[in-house]
Amino acid sequence: MSRELLLITPPFTQLNTPYPATAYIKGFLGTKGISSFQMDLGIEVILELFSARSFSRIFQLAEEMEALSANASRMLALREAYLGPLDQVVRFLQGKDLPFARQICSEGYLPKASRFDQLDDLDWAFGHMGMVDKAKHLATLYLEDLSDFIVECVDPHFGFSRYAEVLGQSANQFDELYAALQDAPTFVDDIALDILKKRIAEINPTMVCFSVPFPGNLYSAFRCAGWVKEHFPQLITCMGGGFPNTELRSLKDSRVFEFFDFITLDDGERPIELLIDHVLTAKTPCSSLPSLKRTYMLLDGQVFYNNTATLPDYRQAEVGTPDYSDLRLEEYISVIEIANPMHSLWSDGRWNKLTMAHGCYWGKCTFCDVSLDYIKVYEPVAAKLLVDRMEALIEQTGTTGFHFVDEAAPPALMRELALEIIRRKLHVTWWTNIRFEKRFTRDLCRLLKHSGCIAISGGLEVASDRLLALIDKGVTVEQVARVTRNFTDSGIMVHAYLMYGYPTQTVQETVDSLEMVRQLFEEGVLQSGFWHRFALTAHSPIGLNPDAYQVVPDRSEVTFADNEVPFRDKTGVDHARFSFGLKKSLFNFMHGIGFDMPLQDWFDFKVPRTTVARDFIVSCLETDDSYQINPLGKLIWLGSHPVVHERVKMKKGRRWEMSEWTIHTSGDTYTIVLDKEVGTWLQGFLEQIRPGVKRLLTWKEAKMAYEQMGFGDFEPFWVSKPITVLRNAGLLLV
Repeated sequence: MSRELLLITPPFTQLNTPYPATAYIKGFLGTKGISSFQMDLGIEVILELFSARSFSRIFQLAEEMEALSANASRMLALREAYLGPLDQVVRFLQGKDLPFARQICSEGYLPKASRFDQLDDLDWAFGHMGMVDKAKHLATLYLEDLSDFIVECVDPHFGFSRYAEVLGQSANQFDELYAALQDAPTFVDDIALDILKKRIAEINPTMVCFSVPFPGNLYSAFRCAGWVKEHFPQLITCMGGGFPNTELRSLKDSRVFEFFDFITLDDGERPIELLIDHVLTAKTPCSSLPSLKRTYMLLDGQVFYNNTATLPDYRQAEVGTPDYSDLRLEEYISVIEIANPMHSLWSDGRWNKLTMAHGCYWGKCTFCDVSLDYIKVYEPVAAKLLVDRMEALIEQTGTTGFHFVDEAAPPALMRELALEIIRRKLHVTWWTNIRFEKRFTRDLCRLLKHSGCIAISGGLEVASDRLLALIDKGVTVEQVARVTRNFTDSGIMVHAYLMYGYPTQTVQETVDSLEMVRQLFEEGVLQSGFWHRFALTAHSPIGLNPDAYQVVPDRSEVTFADNEVPFRDKTGVDHARFSFGLKKSLFNFMHGIGFDMPLQDWFDFKVPRTTVARDFIVSCLETDDSYQINPLGKLIWLGSHPVVHERVKMKKGRRWEMSEWTIHTSGDTYTIVLDKEVGTWLQGFLEQIRPGVKRLLTWKEAKMAYEQMGFGDFEPFWVSKPITVLRNAGLLLV
């Protein structure tokens, strides 16, 4: 079998689902009739590494070491207890042997080392989990113990979702990574290279293309590419992906091209198509200047950025549906590391990855790389095409779960996506990232839930209106509170990205931000969160204009990677001191604990009292957006067909013909009584706004139709008790 391209995601990304970049590229190549084979080298290495066969060798190597820590010595002494269940534990985490959960949960079955020290502290958090989830957590700790053993005994750079990450982080110079690549391959490297050798022999590609999304994939990509150059010098090696897109925009070190012939930036479809055309048609691919797009290459011994091609990038409608064929989808491993509900979405279960829109429709946040194309160039995908792609992926993968990996999914497109899913009667599960903006009304959130949305994540960042304005986030804390309330009331889990250490942030603002977060959790409108320390990136508005934000960058000469920049905050606040207290308090808040504790108790140093009123979030939530009217908003009836009975109402000799409606939902039964003529009109109108109709009517059109019937003003009817009941039963204005 011969393929033109071998597409590789190098170790390591996620254990539970493939990183989607190669699937995106393979889908595009399929539209051009270009044959390719893709592999997630990371999961293949993990499966070989965490096997009784490989770990027997690791234990043998450990026996030859002169000194081991007490933890590793204990594990070596228990080697048989570790080797015995290992293959079966991996099968269980692949979902292939679920009854094994009972054995894993039985006391004393799995050997325990240092990772289990946290178990007693977390027992309250995991004690109420189902048997399978609890077993996943115990099995995860068991594998993490084995991971620690690997780090100590055979490969200090190993990590489940990253490998030698420190060599790729903020590496302005190539020297350290280059030196590491001159060393002999590690135990983990040998496994990766052995798998790669077999795959190249099987596929016989013309080009080997590495997609490198993160710093934790960089070392392995270089190690593998260097090995390819040594053993298959006729093959062309290329690199693309998130890491070069953000960090290699100032590349000057020619030694990089001892490993890679070409490195492409930004959207990969057009650059890789031009590369393929060049490589397959040129007798000597590097001897003359080809017409390429956003591609680094070596020219006369110097790094040359070749952007001579004038062809435009492909539009999102033209790039095809991601293609997950070739990937070993049934062999990914679901783990549960910590009791964070959003983290479980990341690590537990396999998701089909799609994008609603290229780039970010907001594109203003001052800490974000808004100057780069992956943020700057905004292009949404039509909802019908998105759902076409969803149906194609369901057919291909057998999985109905979707993670939309947008920077910030646009509310209008989310609405159209939800309507299209409902129209086609698809039963899917999906989640994505958003901005907490006011367009997420109660009714829109209910629509998203009805279509299968189970969770959203969004950047609250710093819960301070001054700093949110400085970030140019376009939201306020009050607005965030109401939006999170709307999602939560609809049954959609909400995760907030939180930030501390933003330039000019004071100690008082950090404490006040924590109080805001405490109240959001106490009121139950946030279910999950994570604190991130602010990082200065070279391509953000702050990085491009640091003086305006009172930061002093510590820049050095860049010949390799340029992204995160060390800096000094002119305010002099030591933000690192807050890290432990912020994260500890958040962990407790997520589990409903510690709301009554003074904020001072989370820190081992003196902090000021909060200036935020204790009922601030409660007061924000007093405003109900349910009765806000958007005349151009679409009306949709998601409820069941009402059961209608006609009856006559008599009072003081007067006679009224009435309609009594009974509406059943999956959880409730509602009853309303209407004037017969109004009821007849309303019954017909509801049929016009069911999900299957070609065009939904707007609120304004409903008003015109109602008033043309001579029923009077529509506004009072819209806020009447019958309509209020119908809105609870499935009448939405979105």
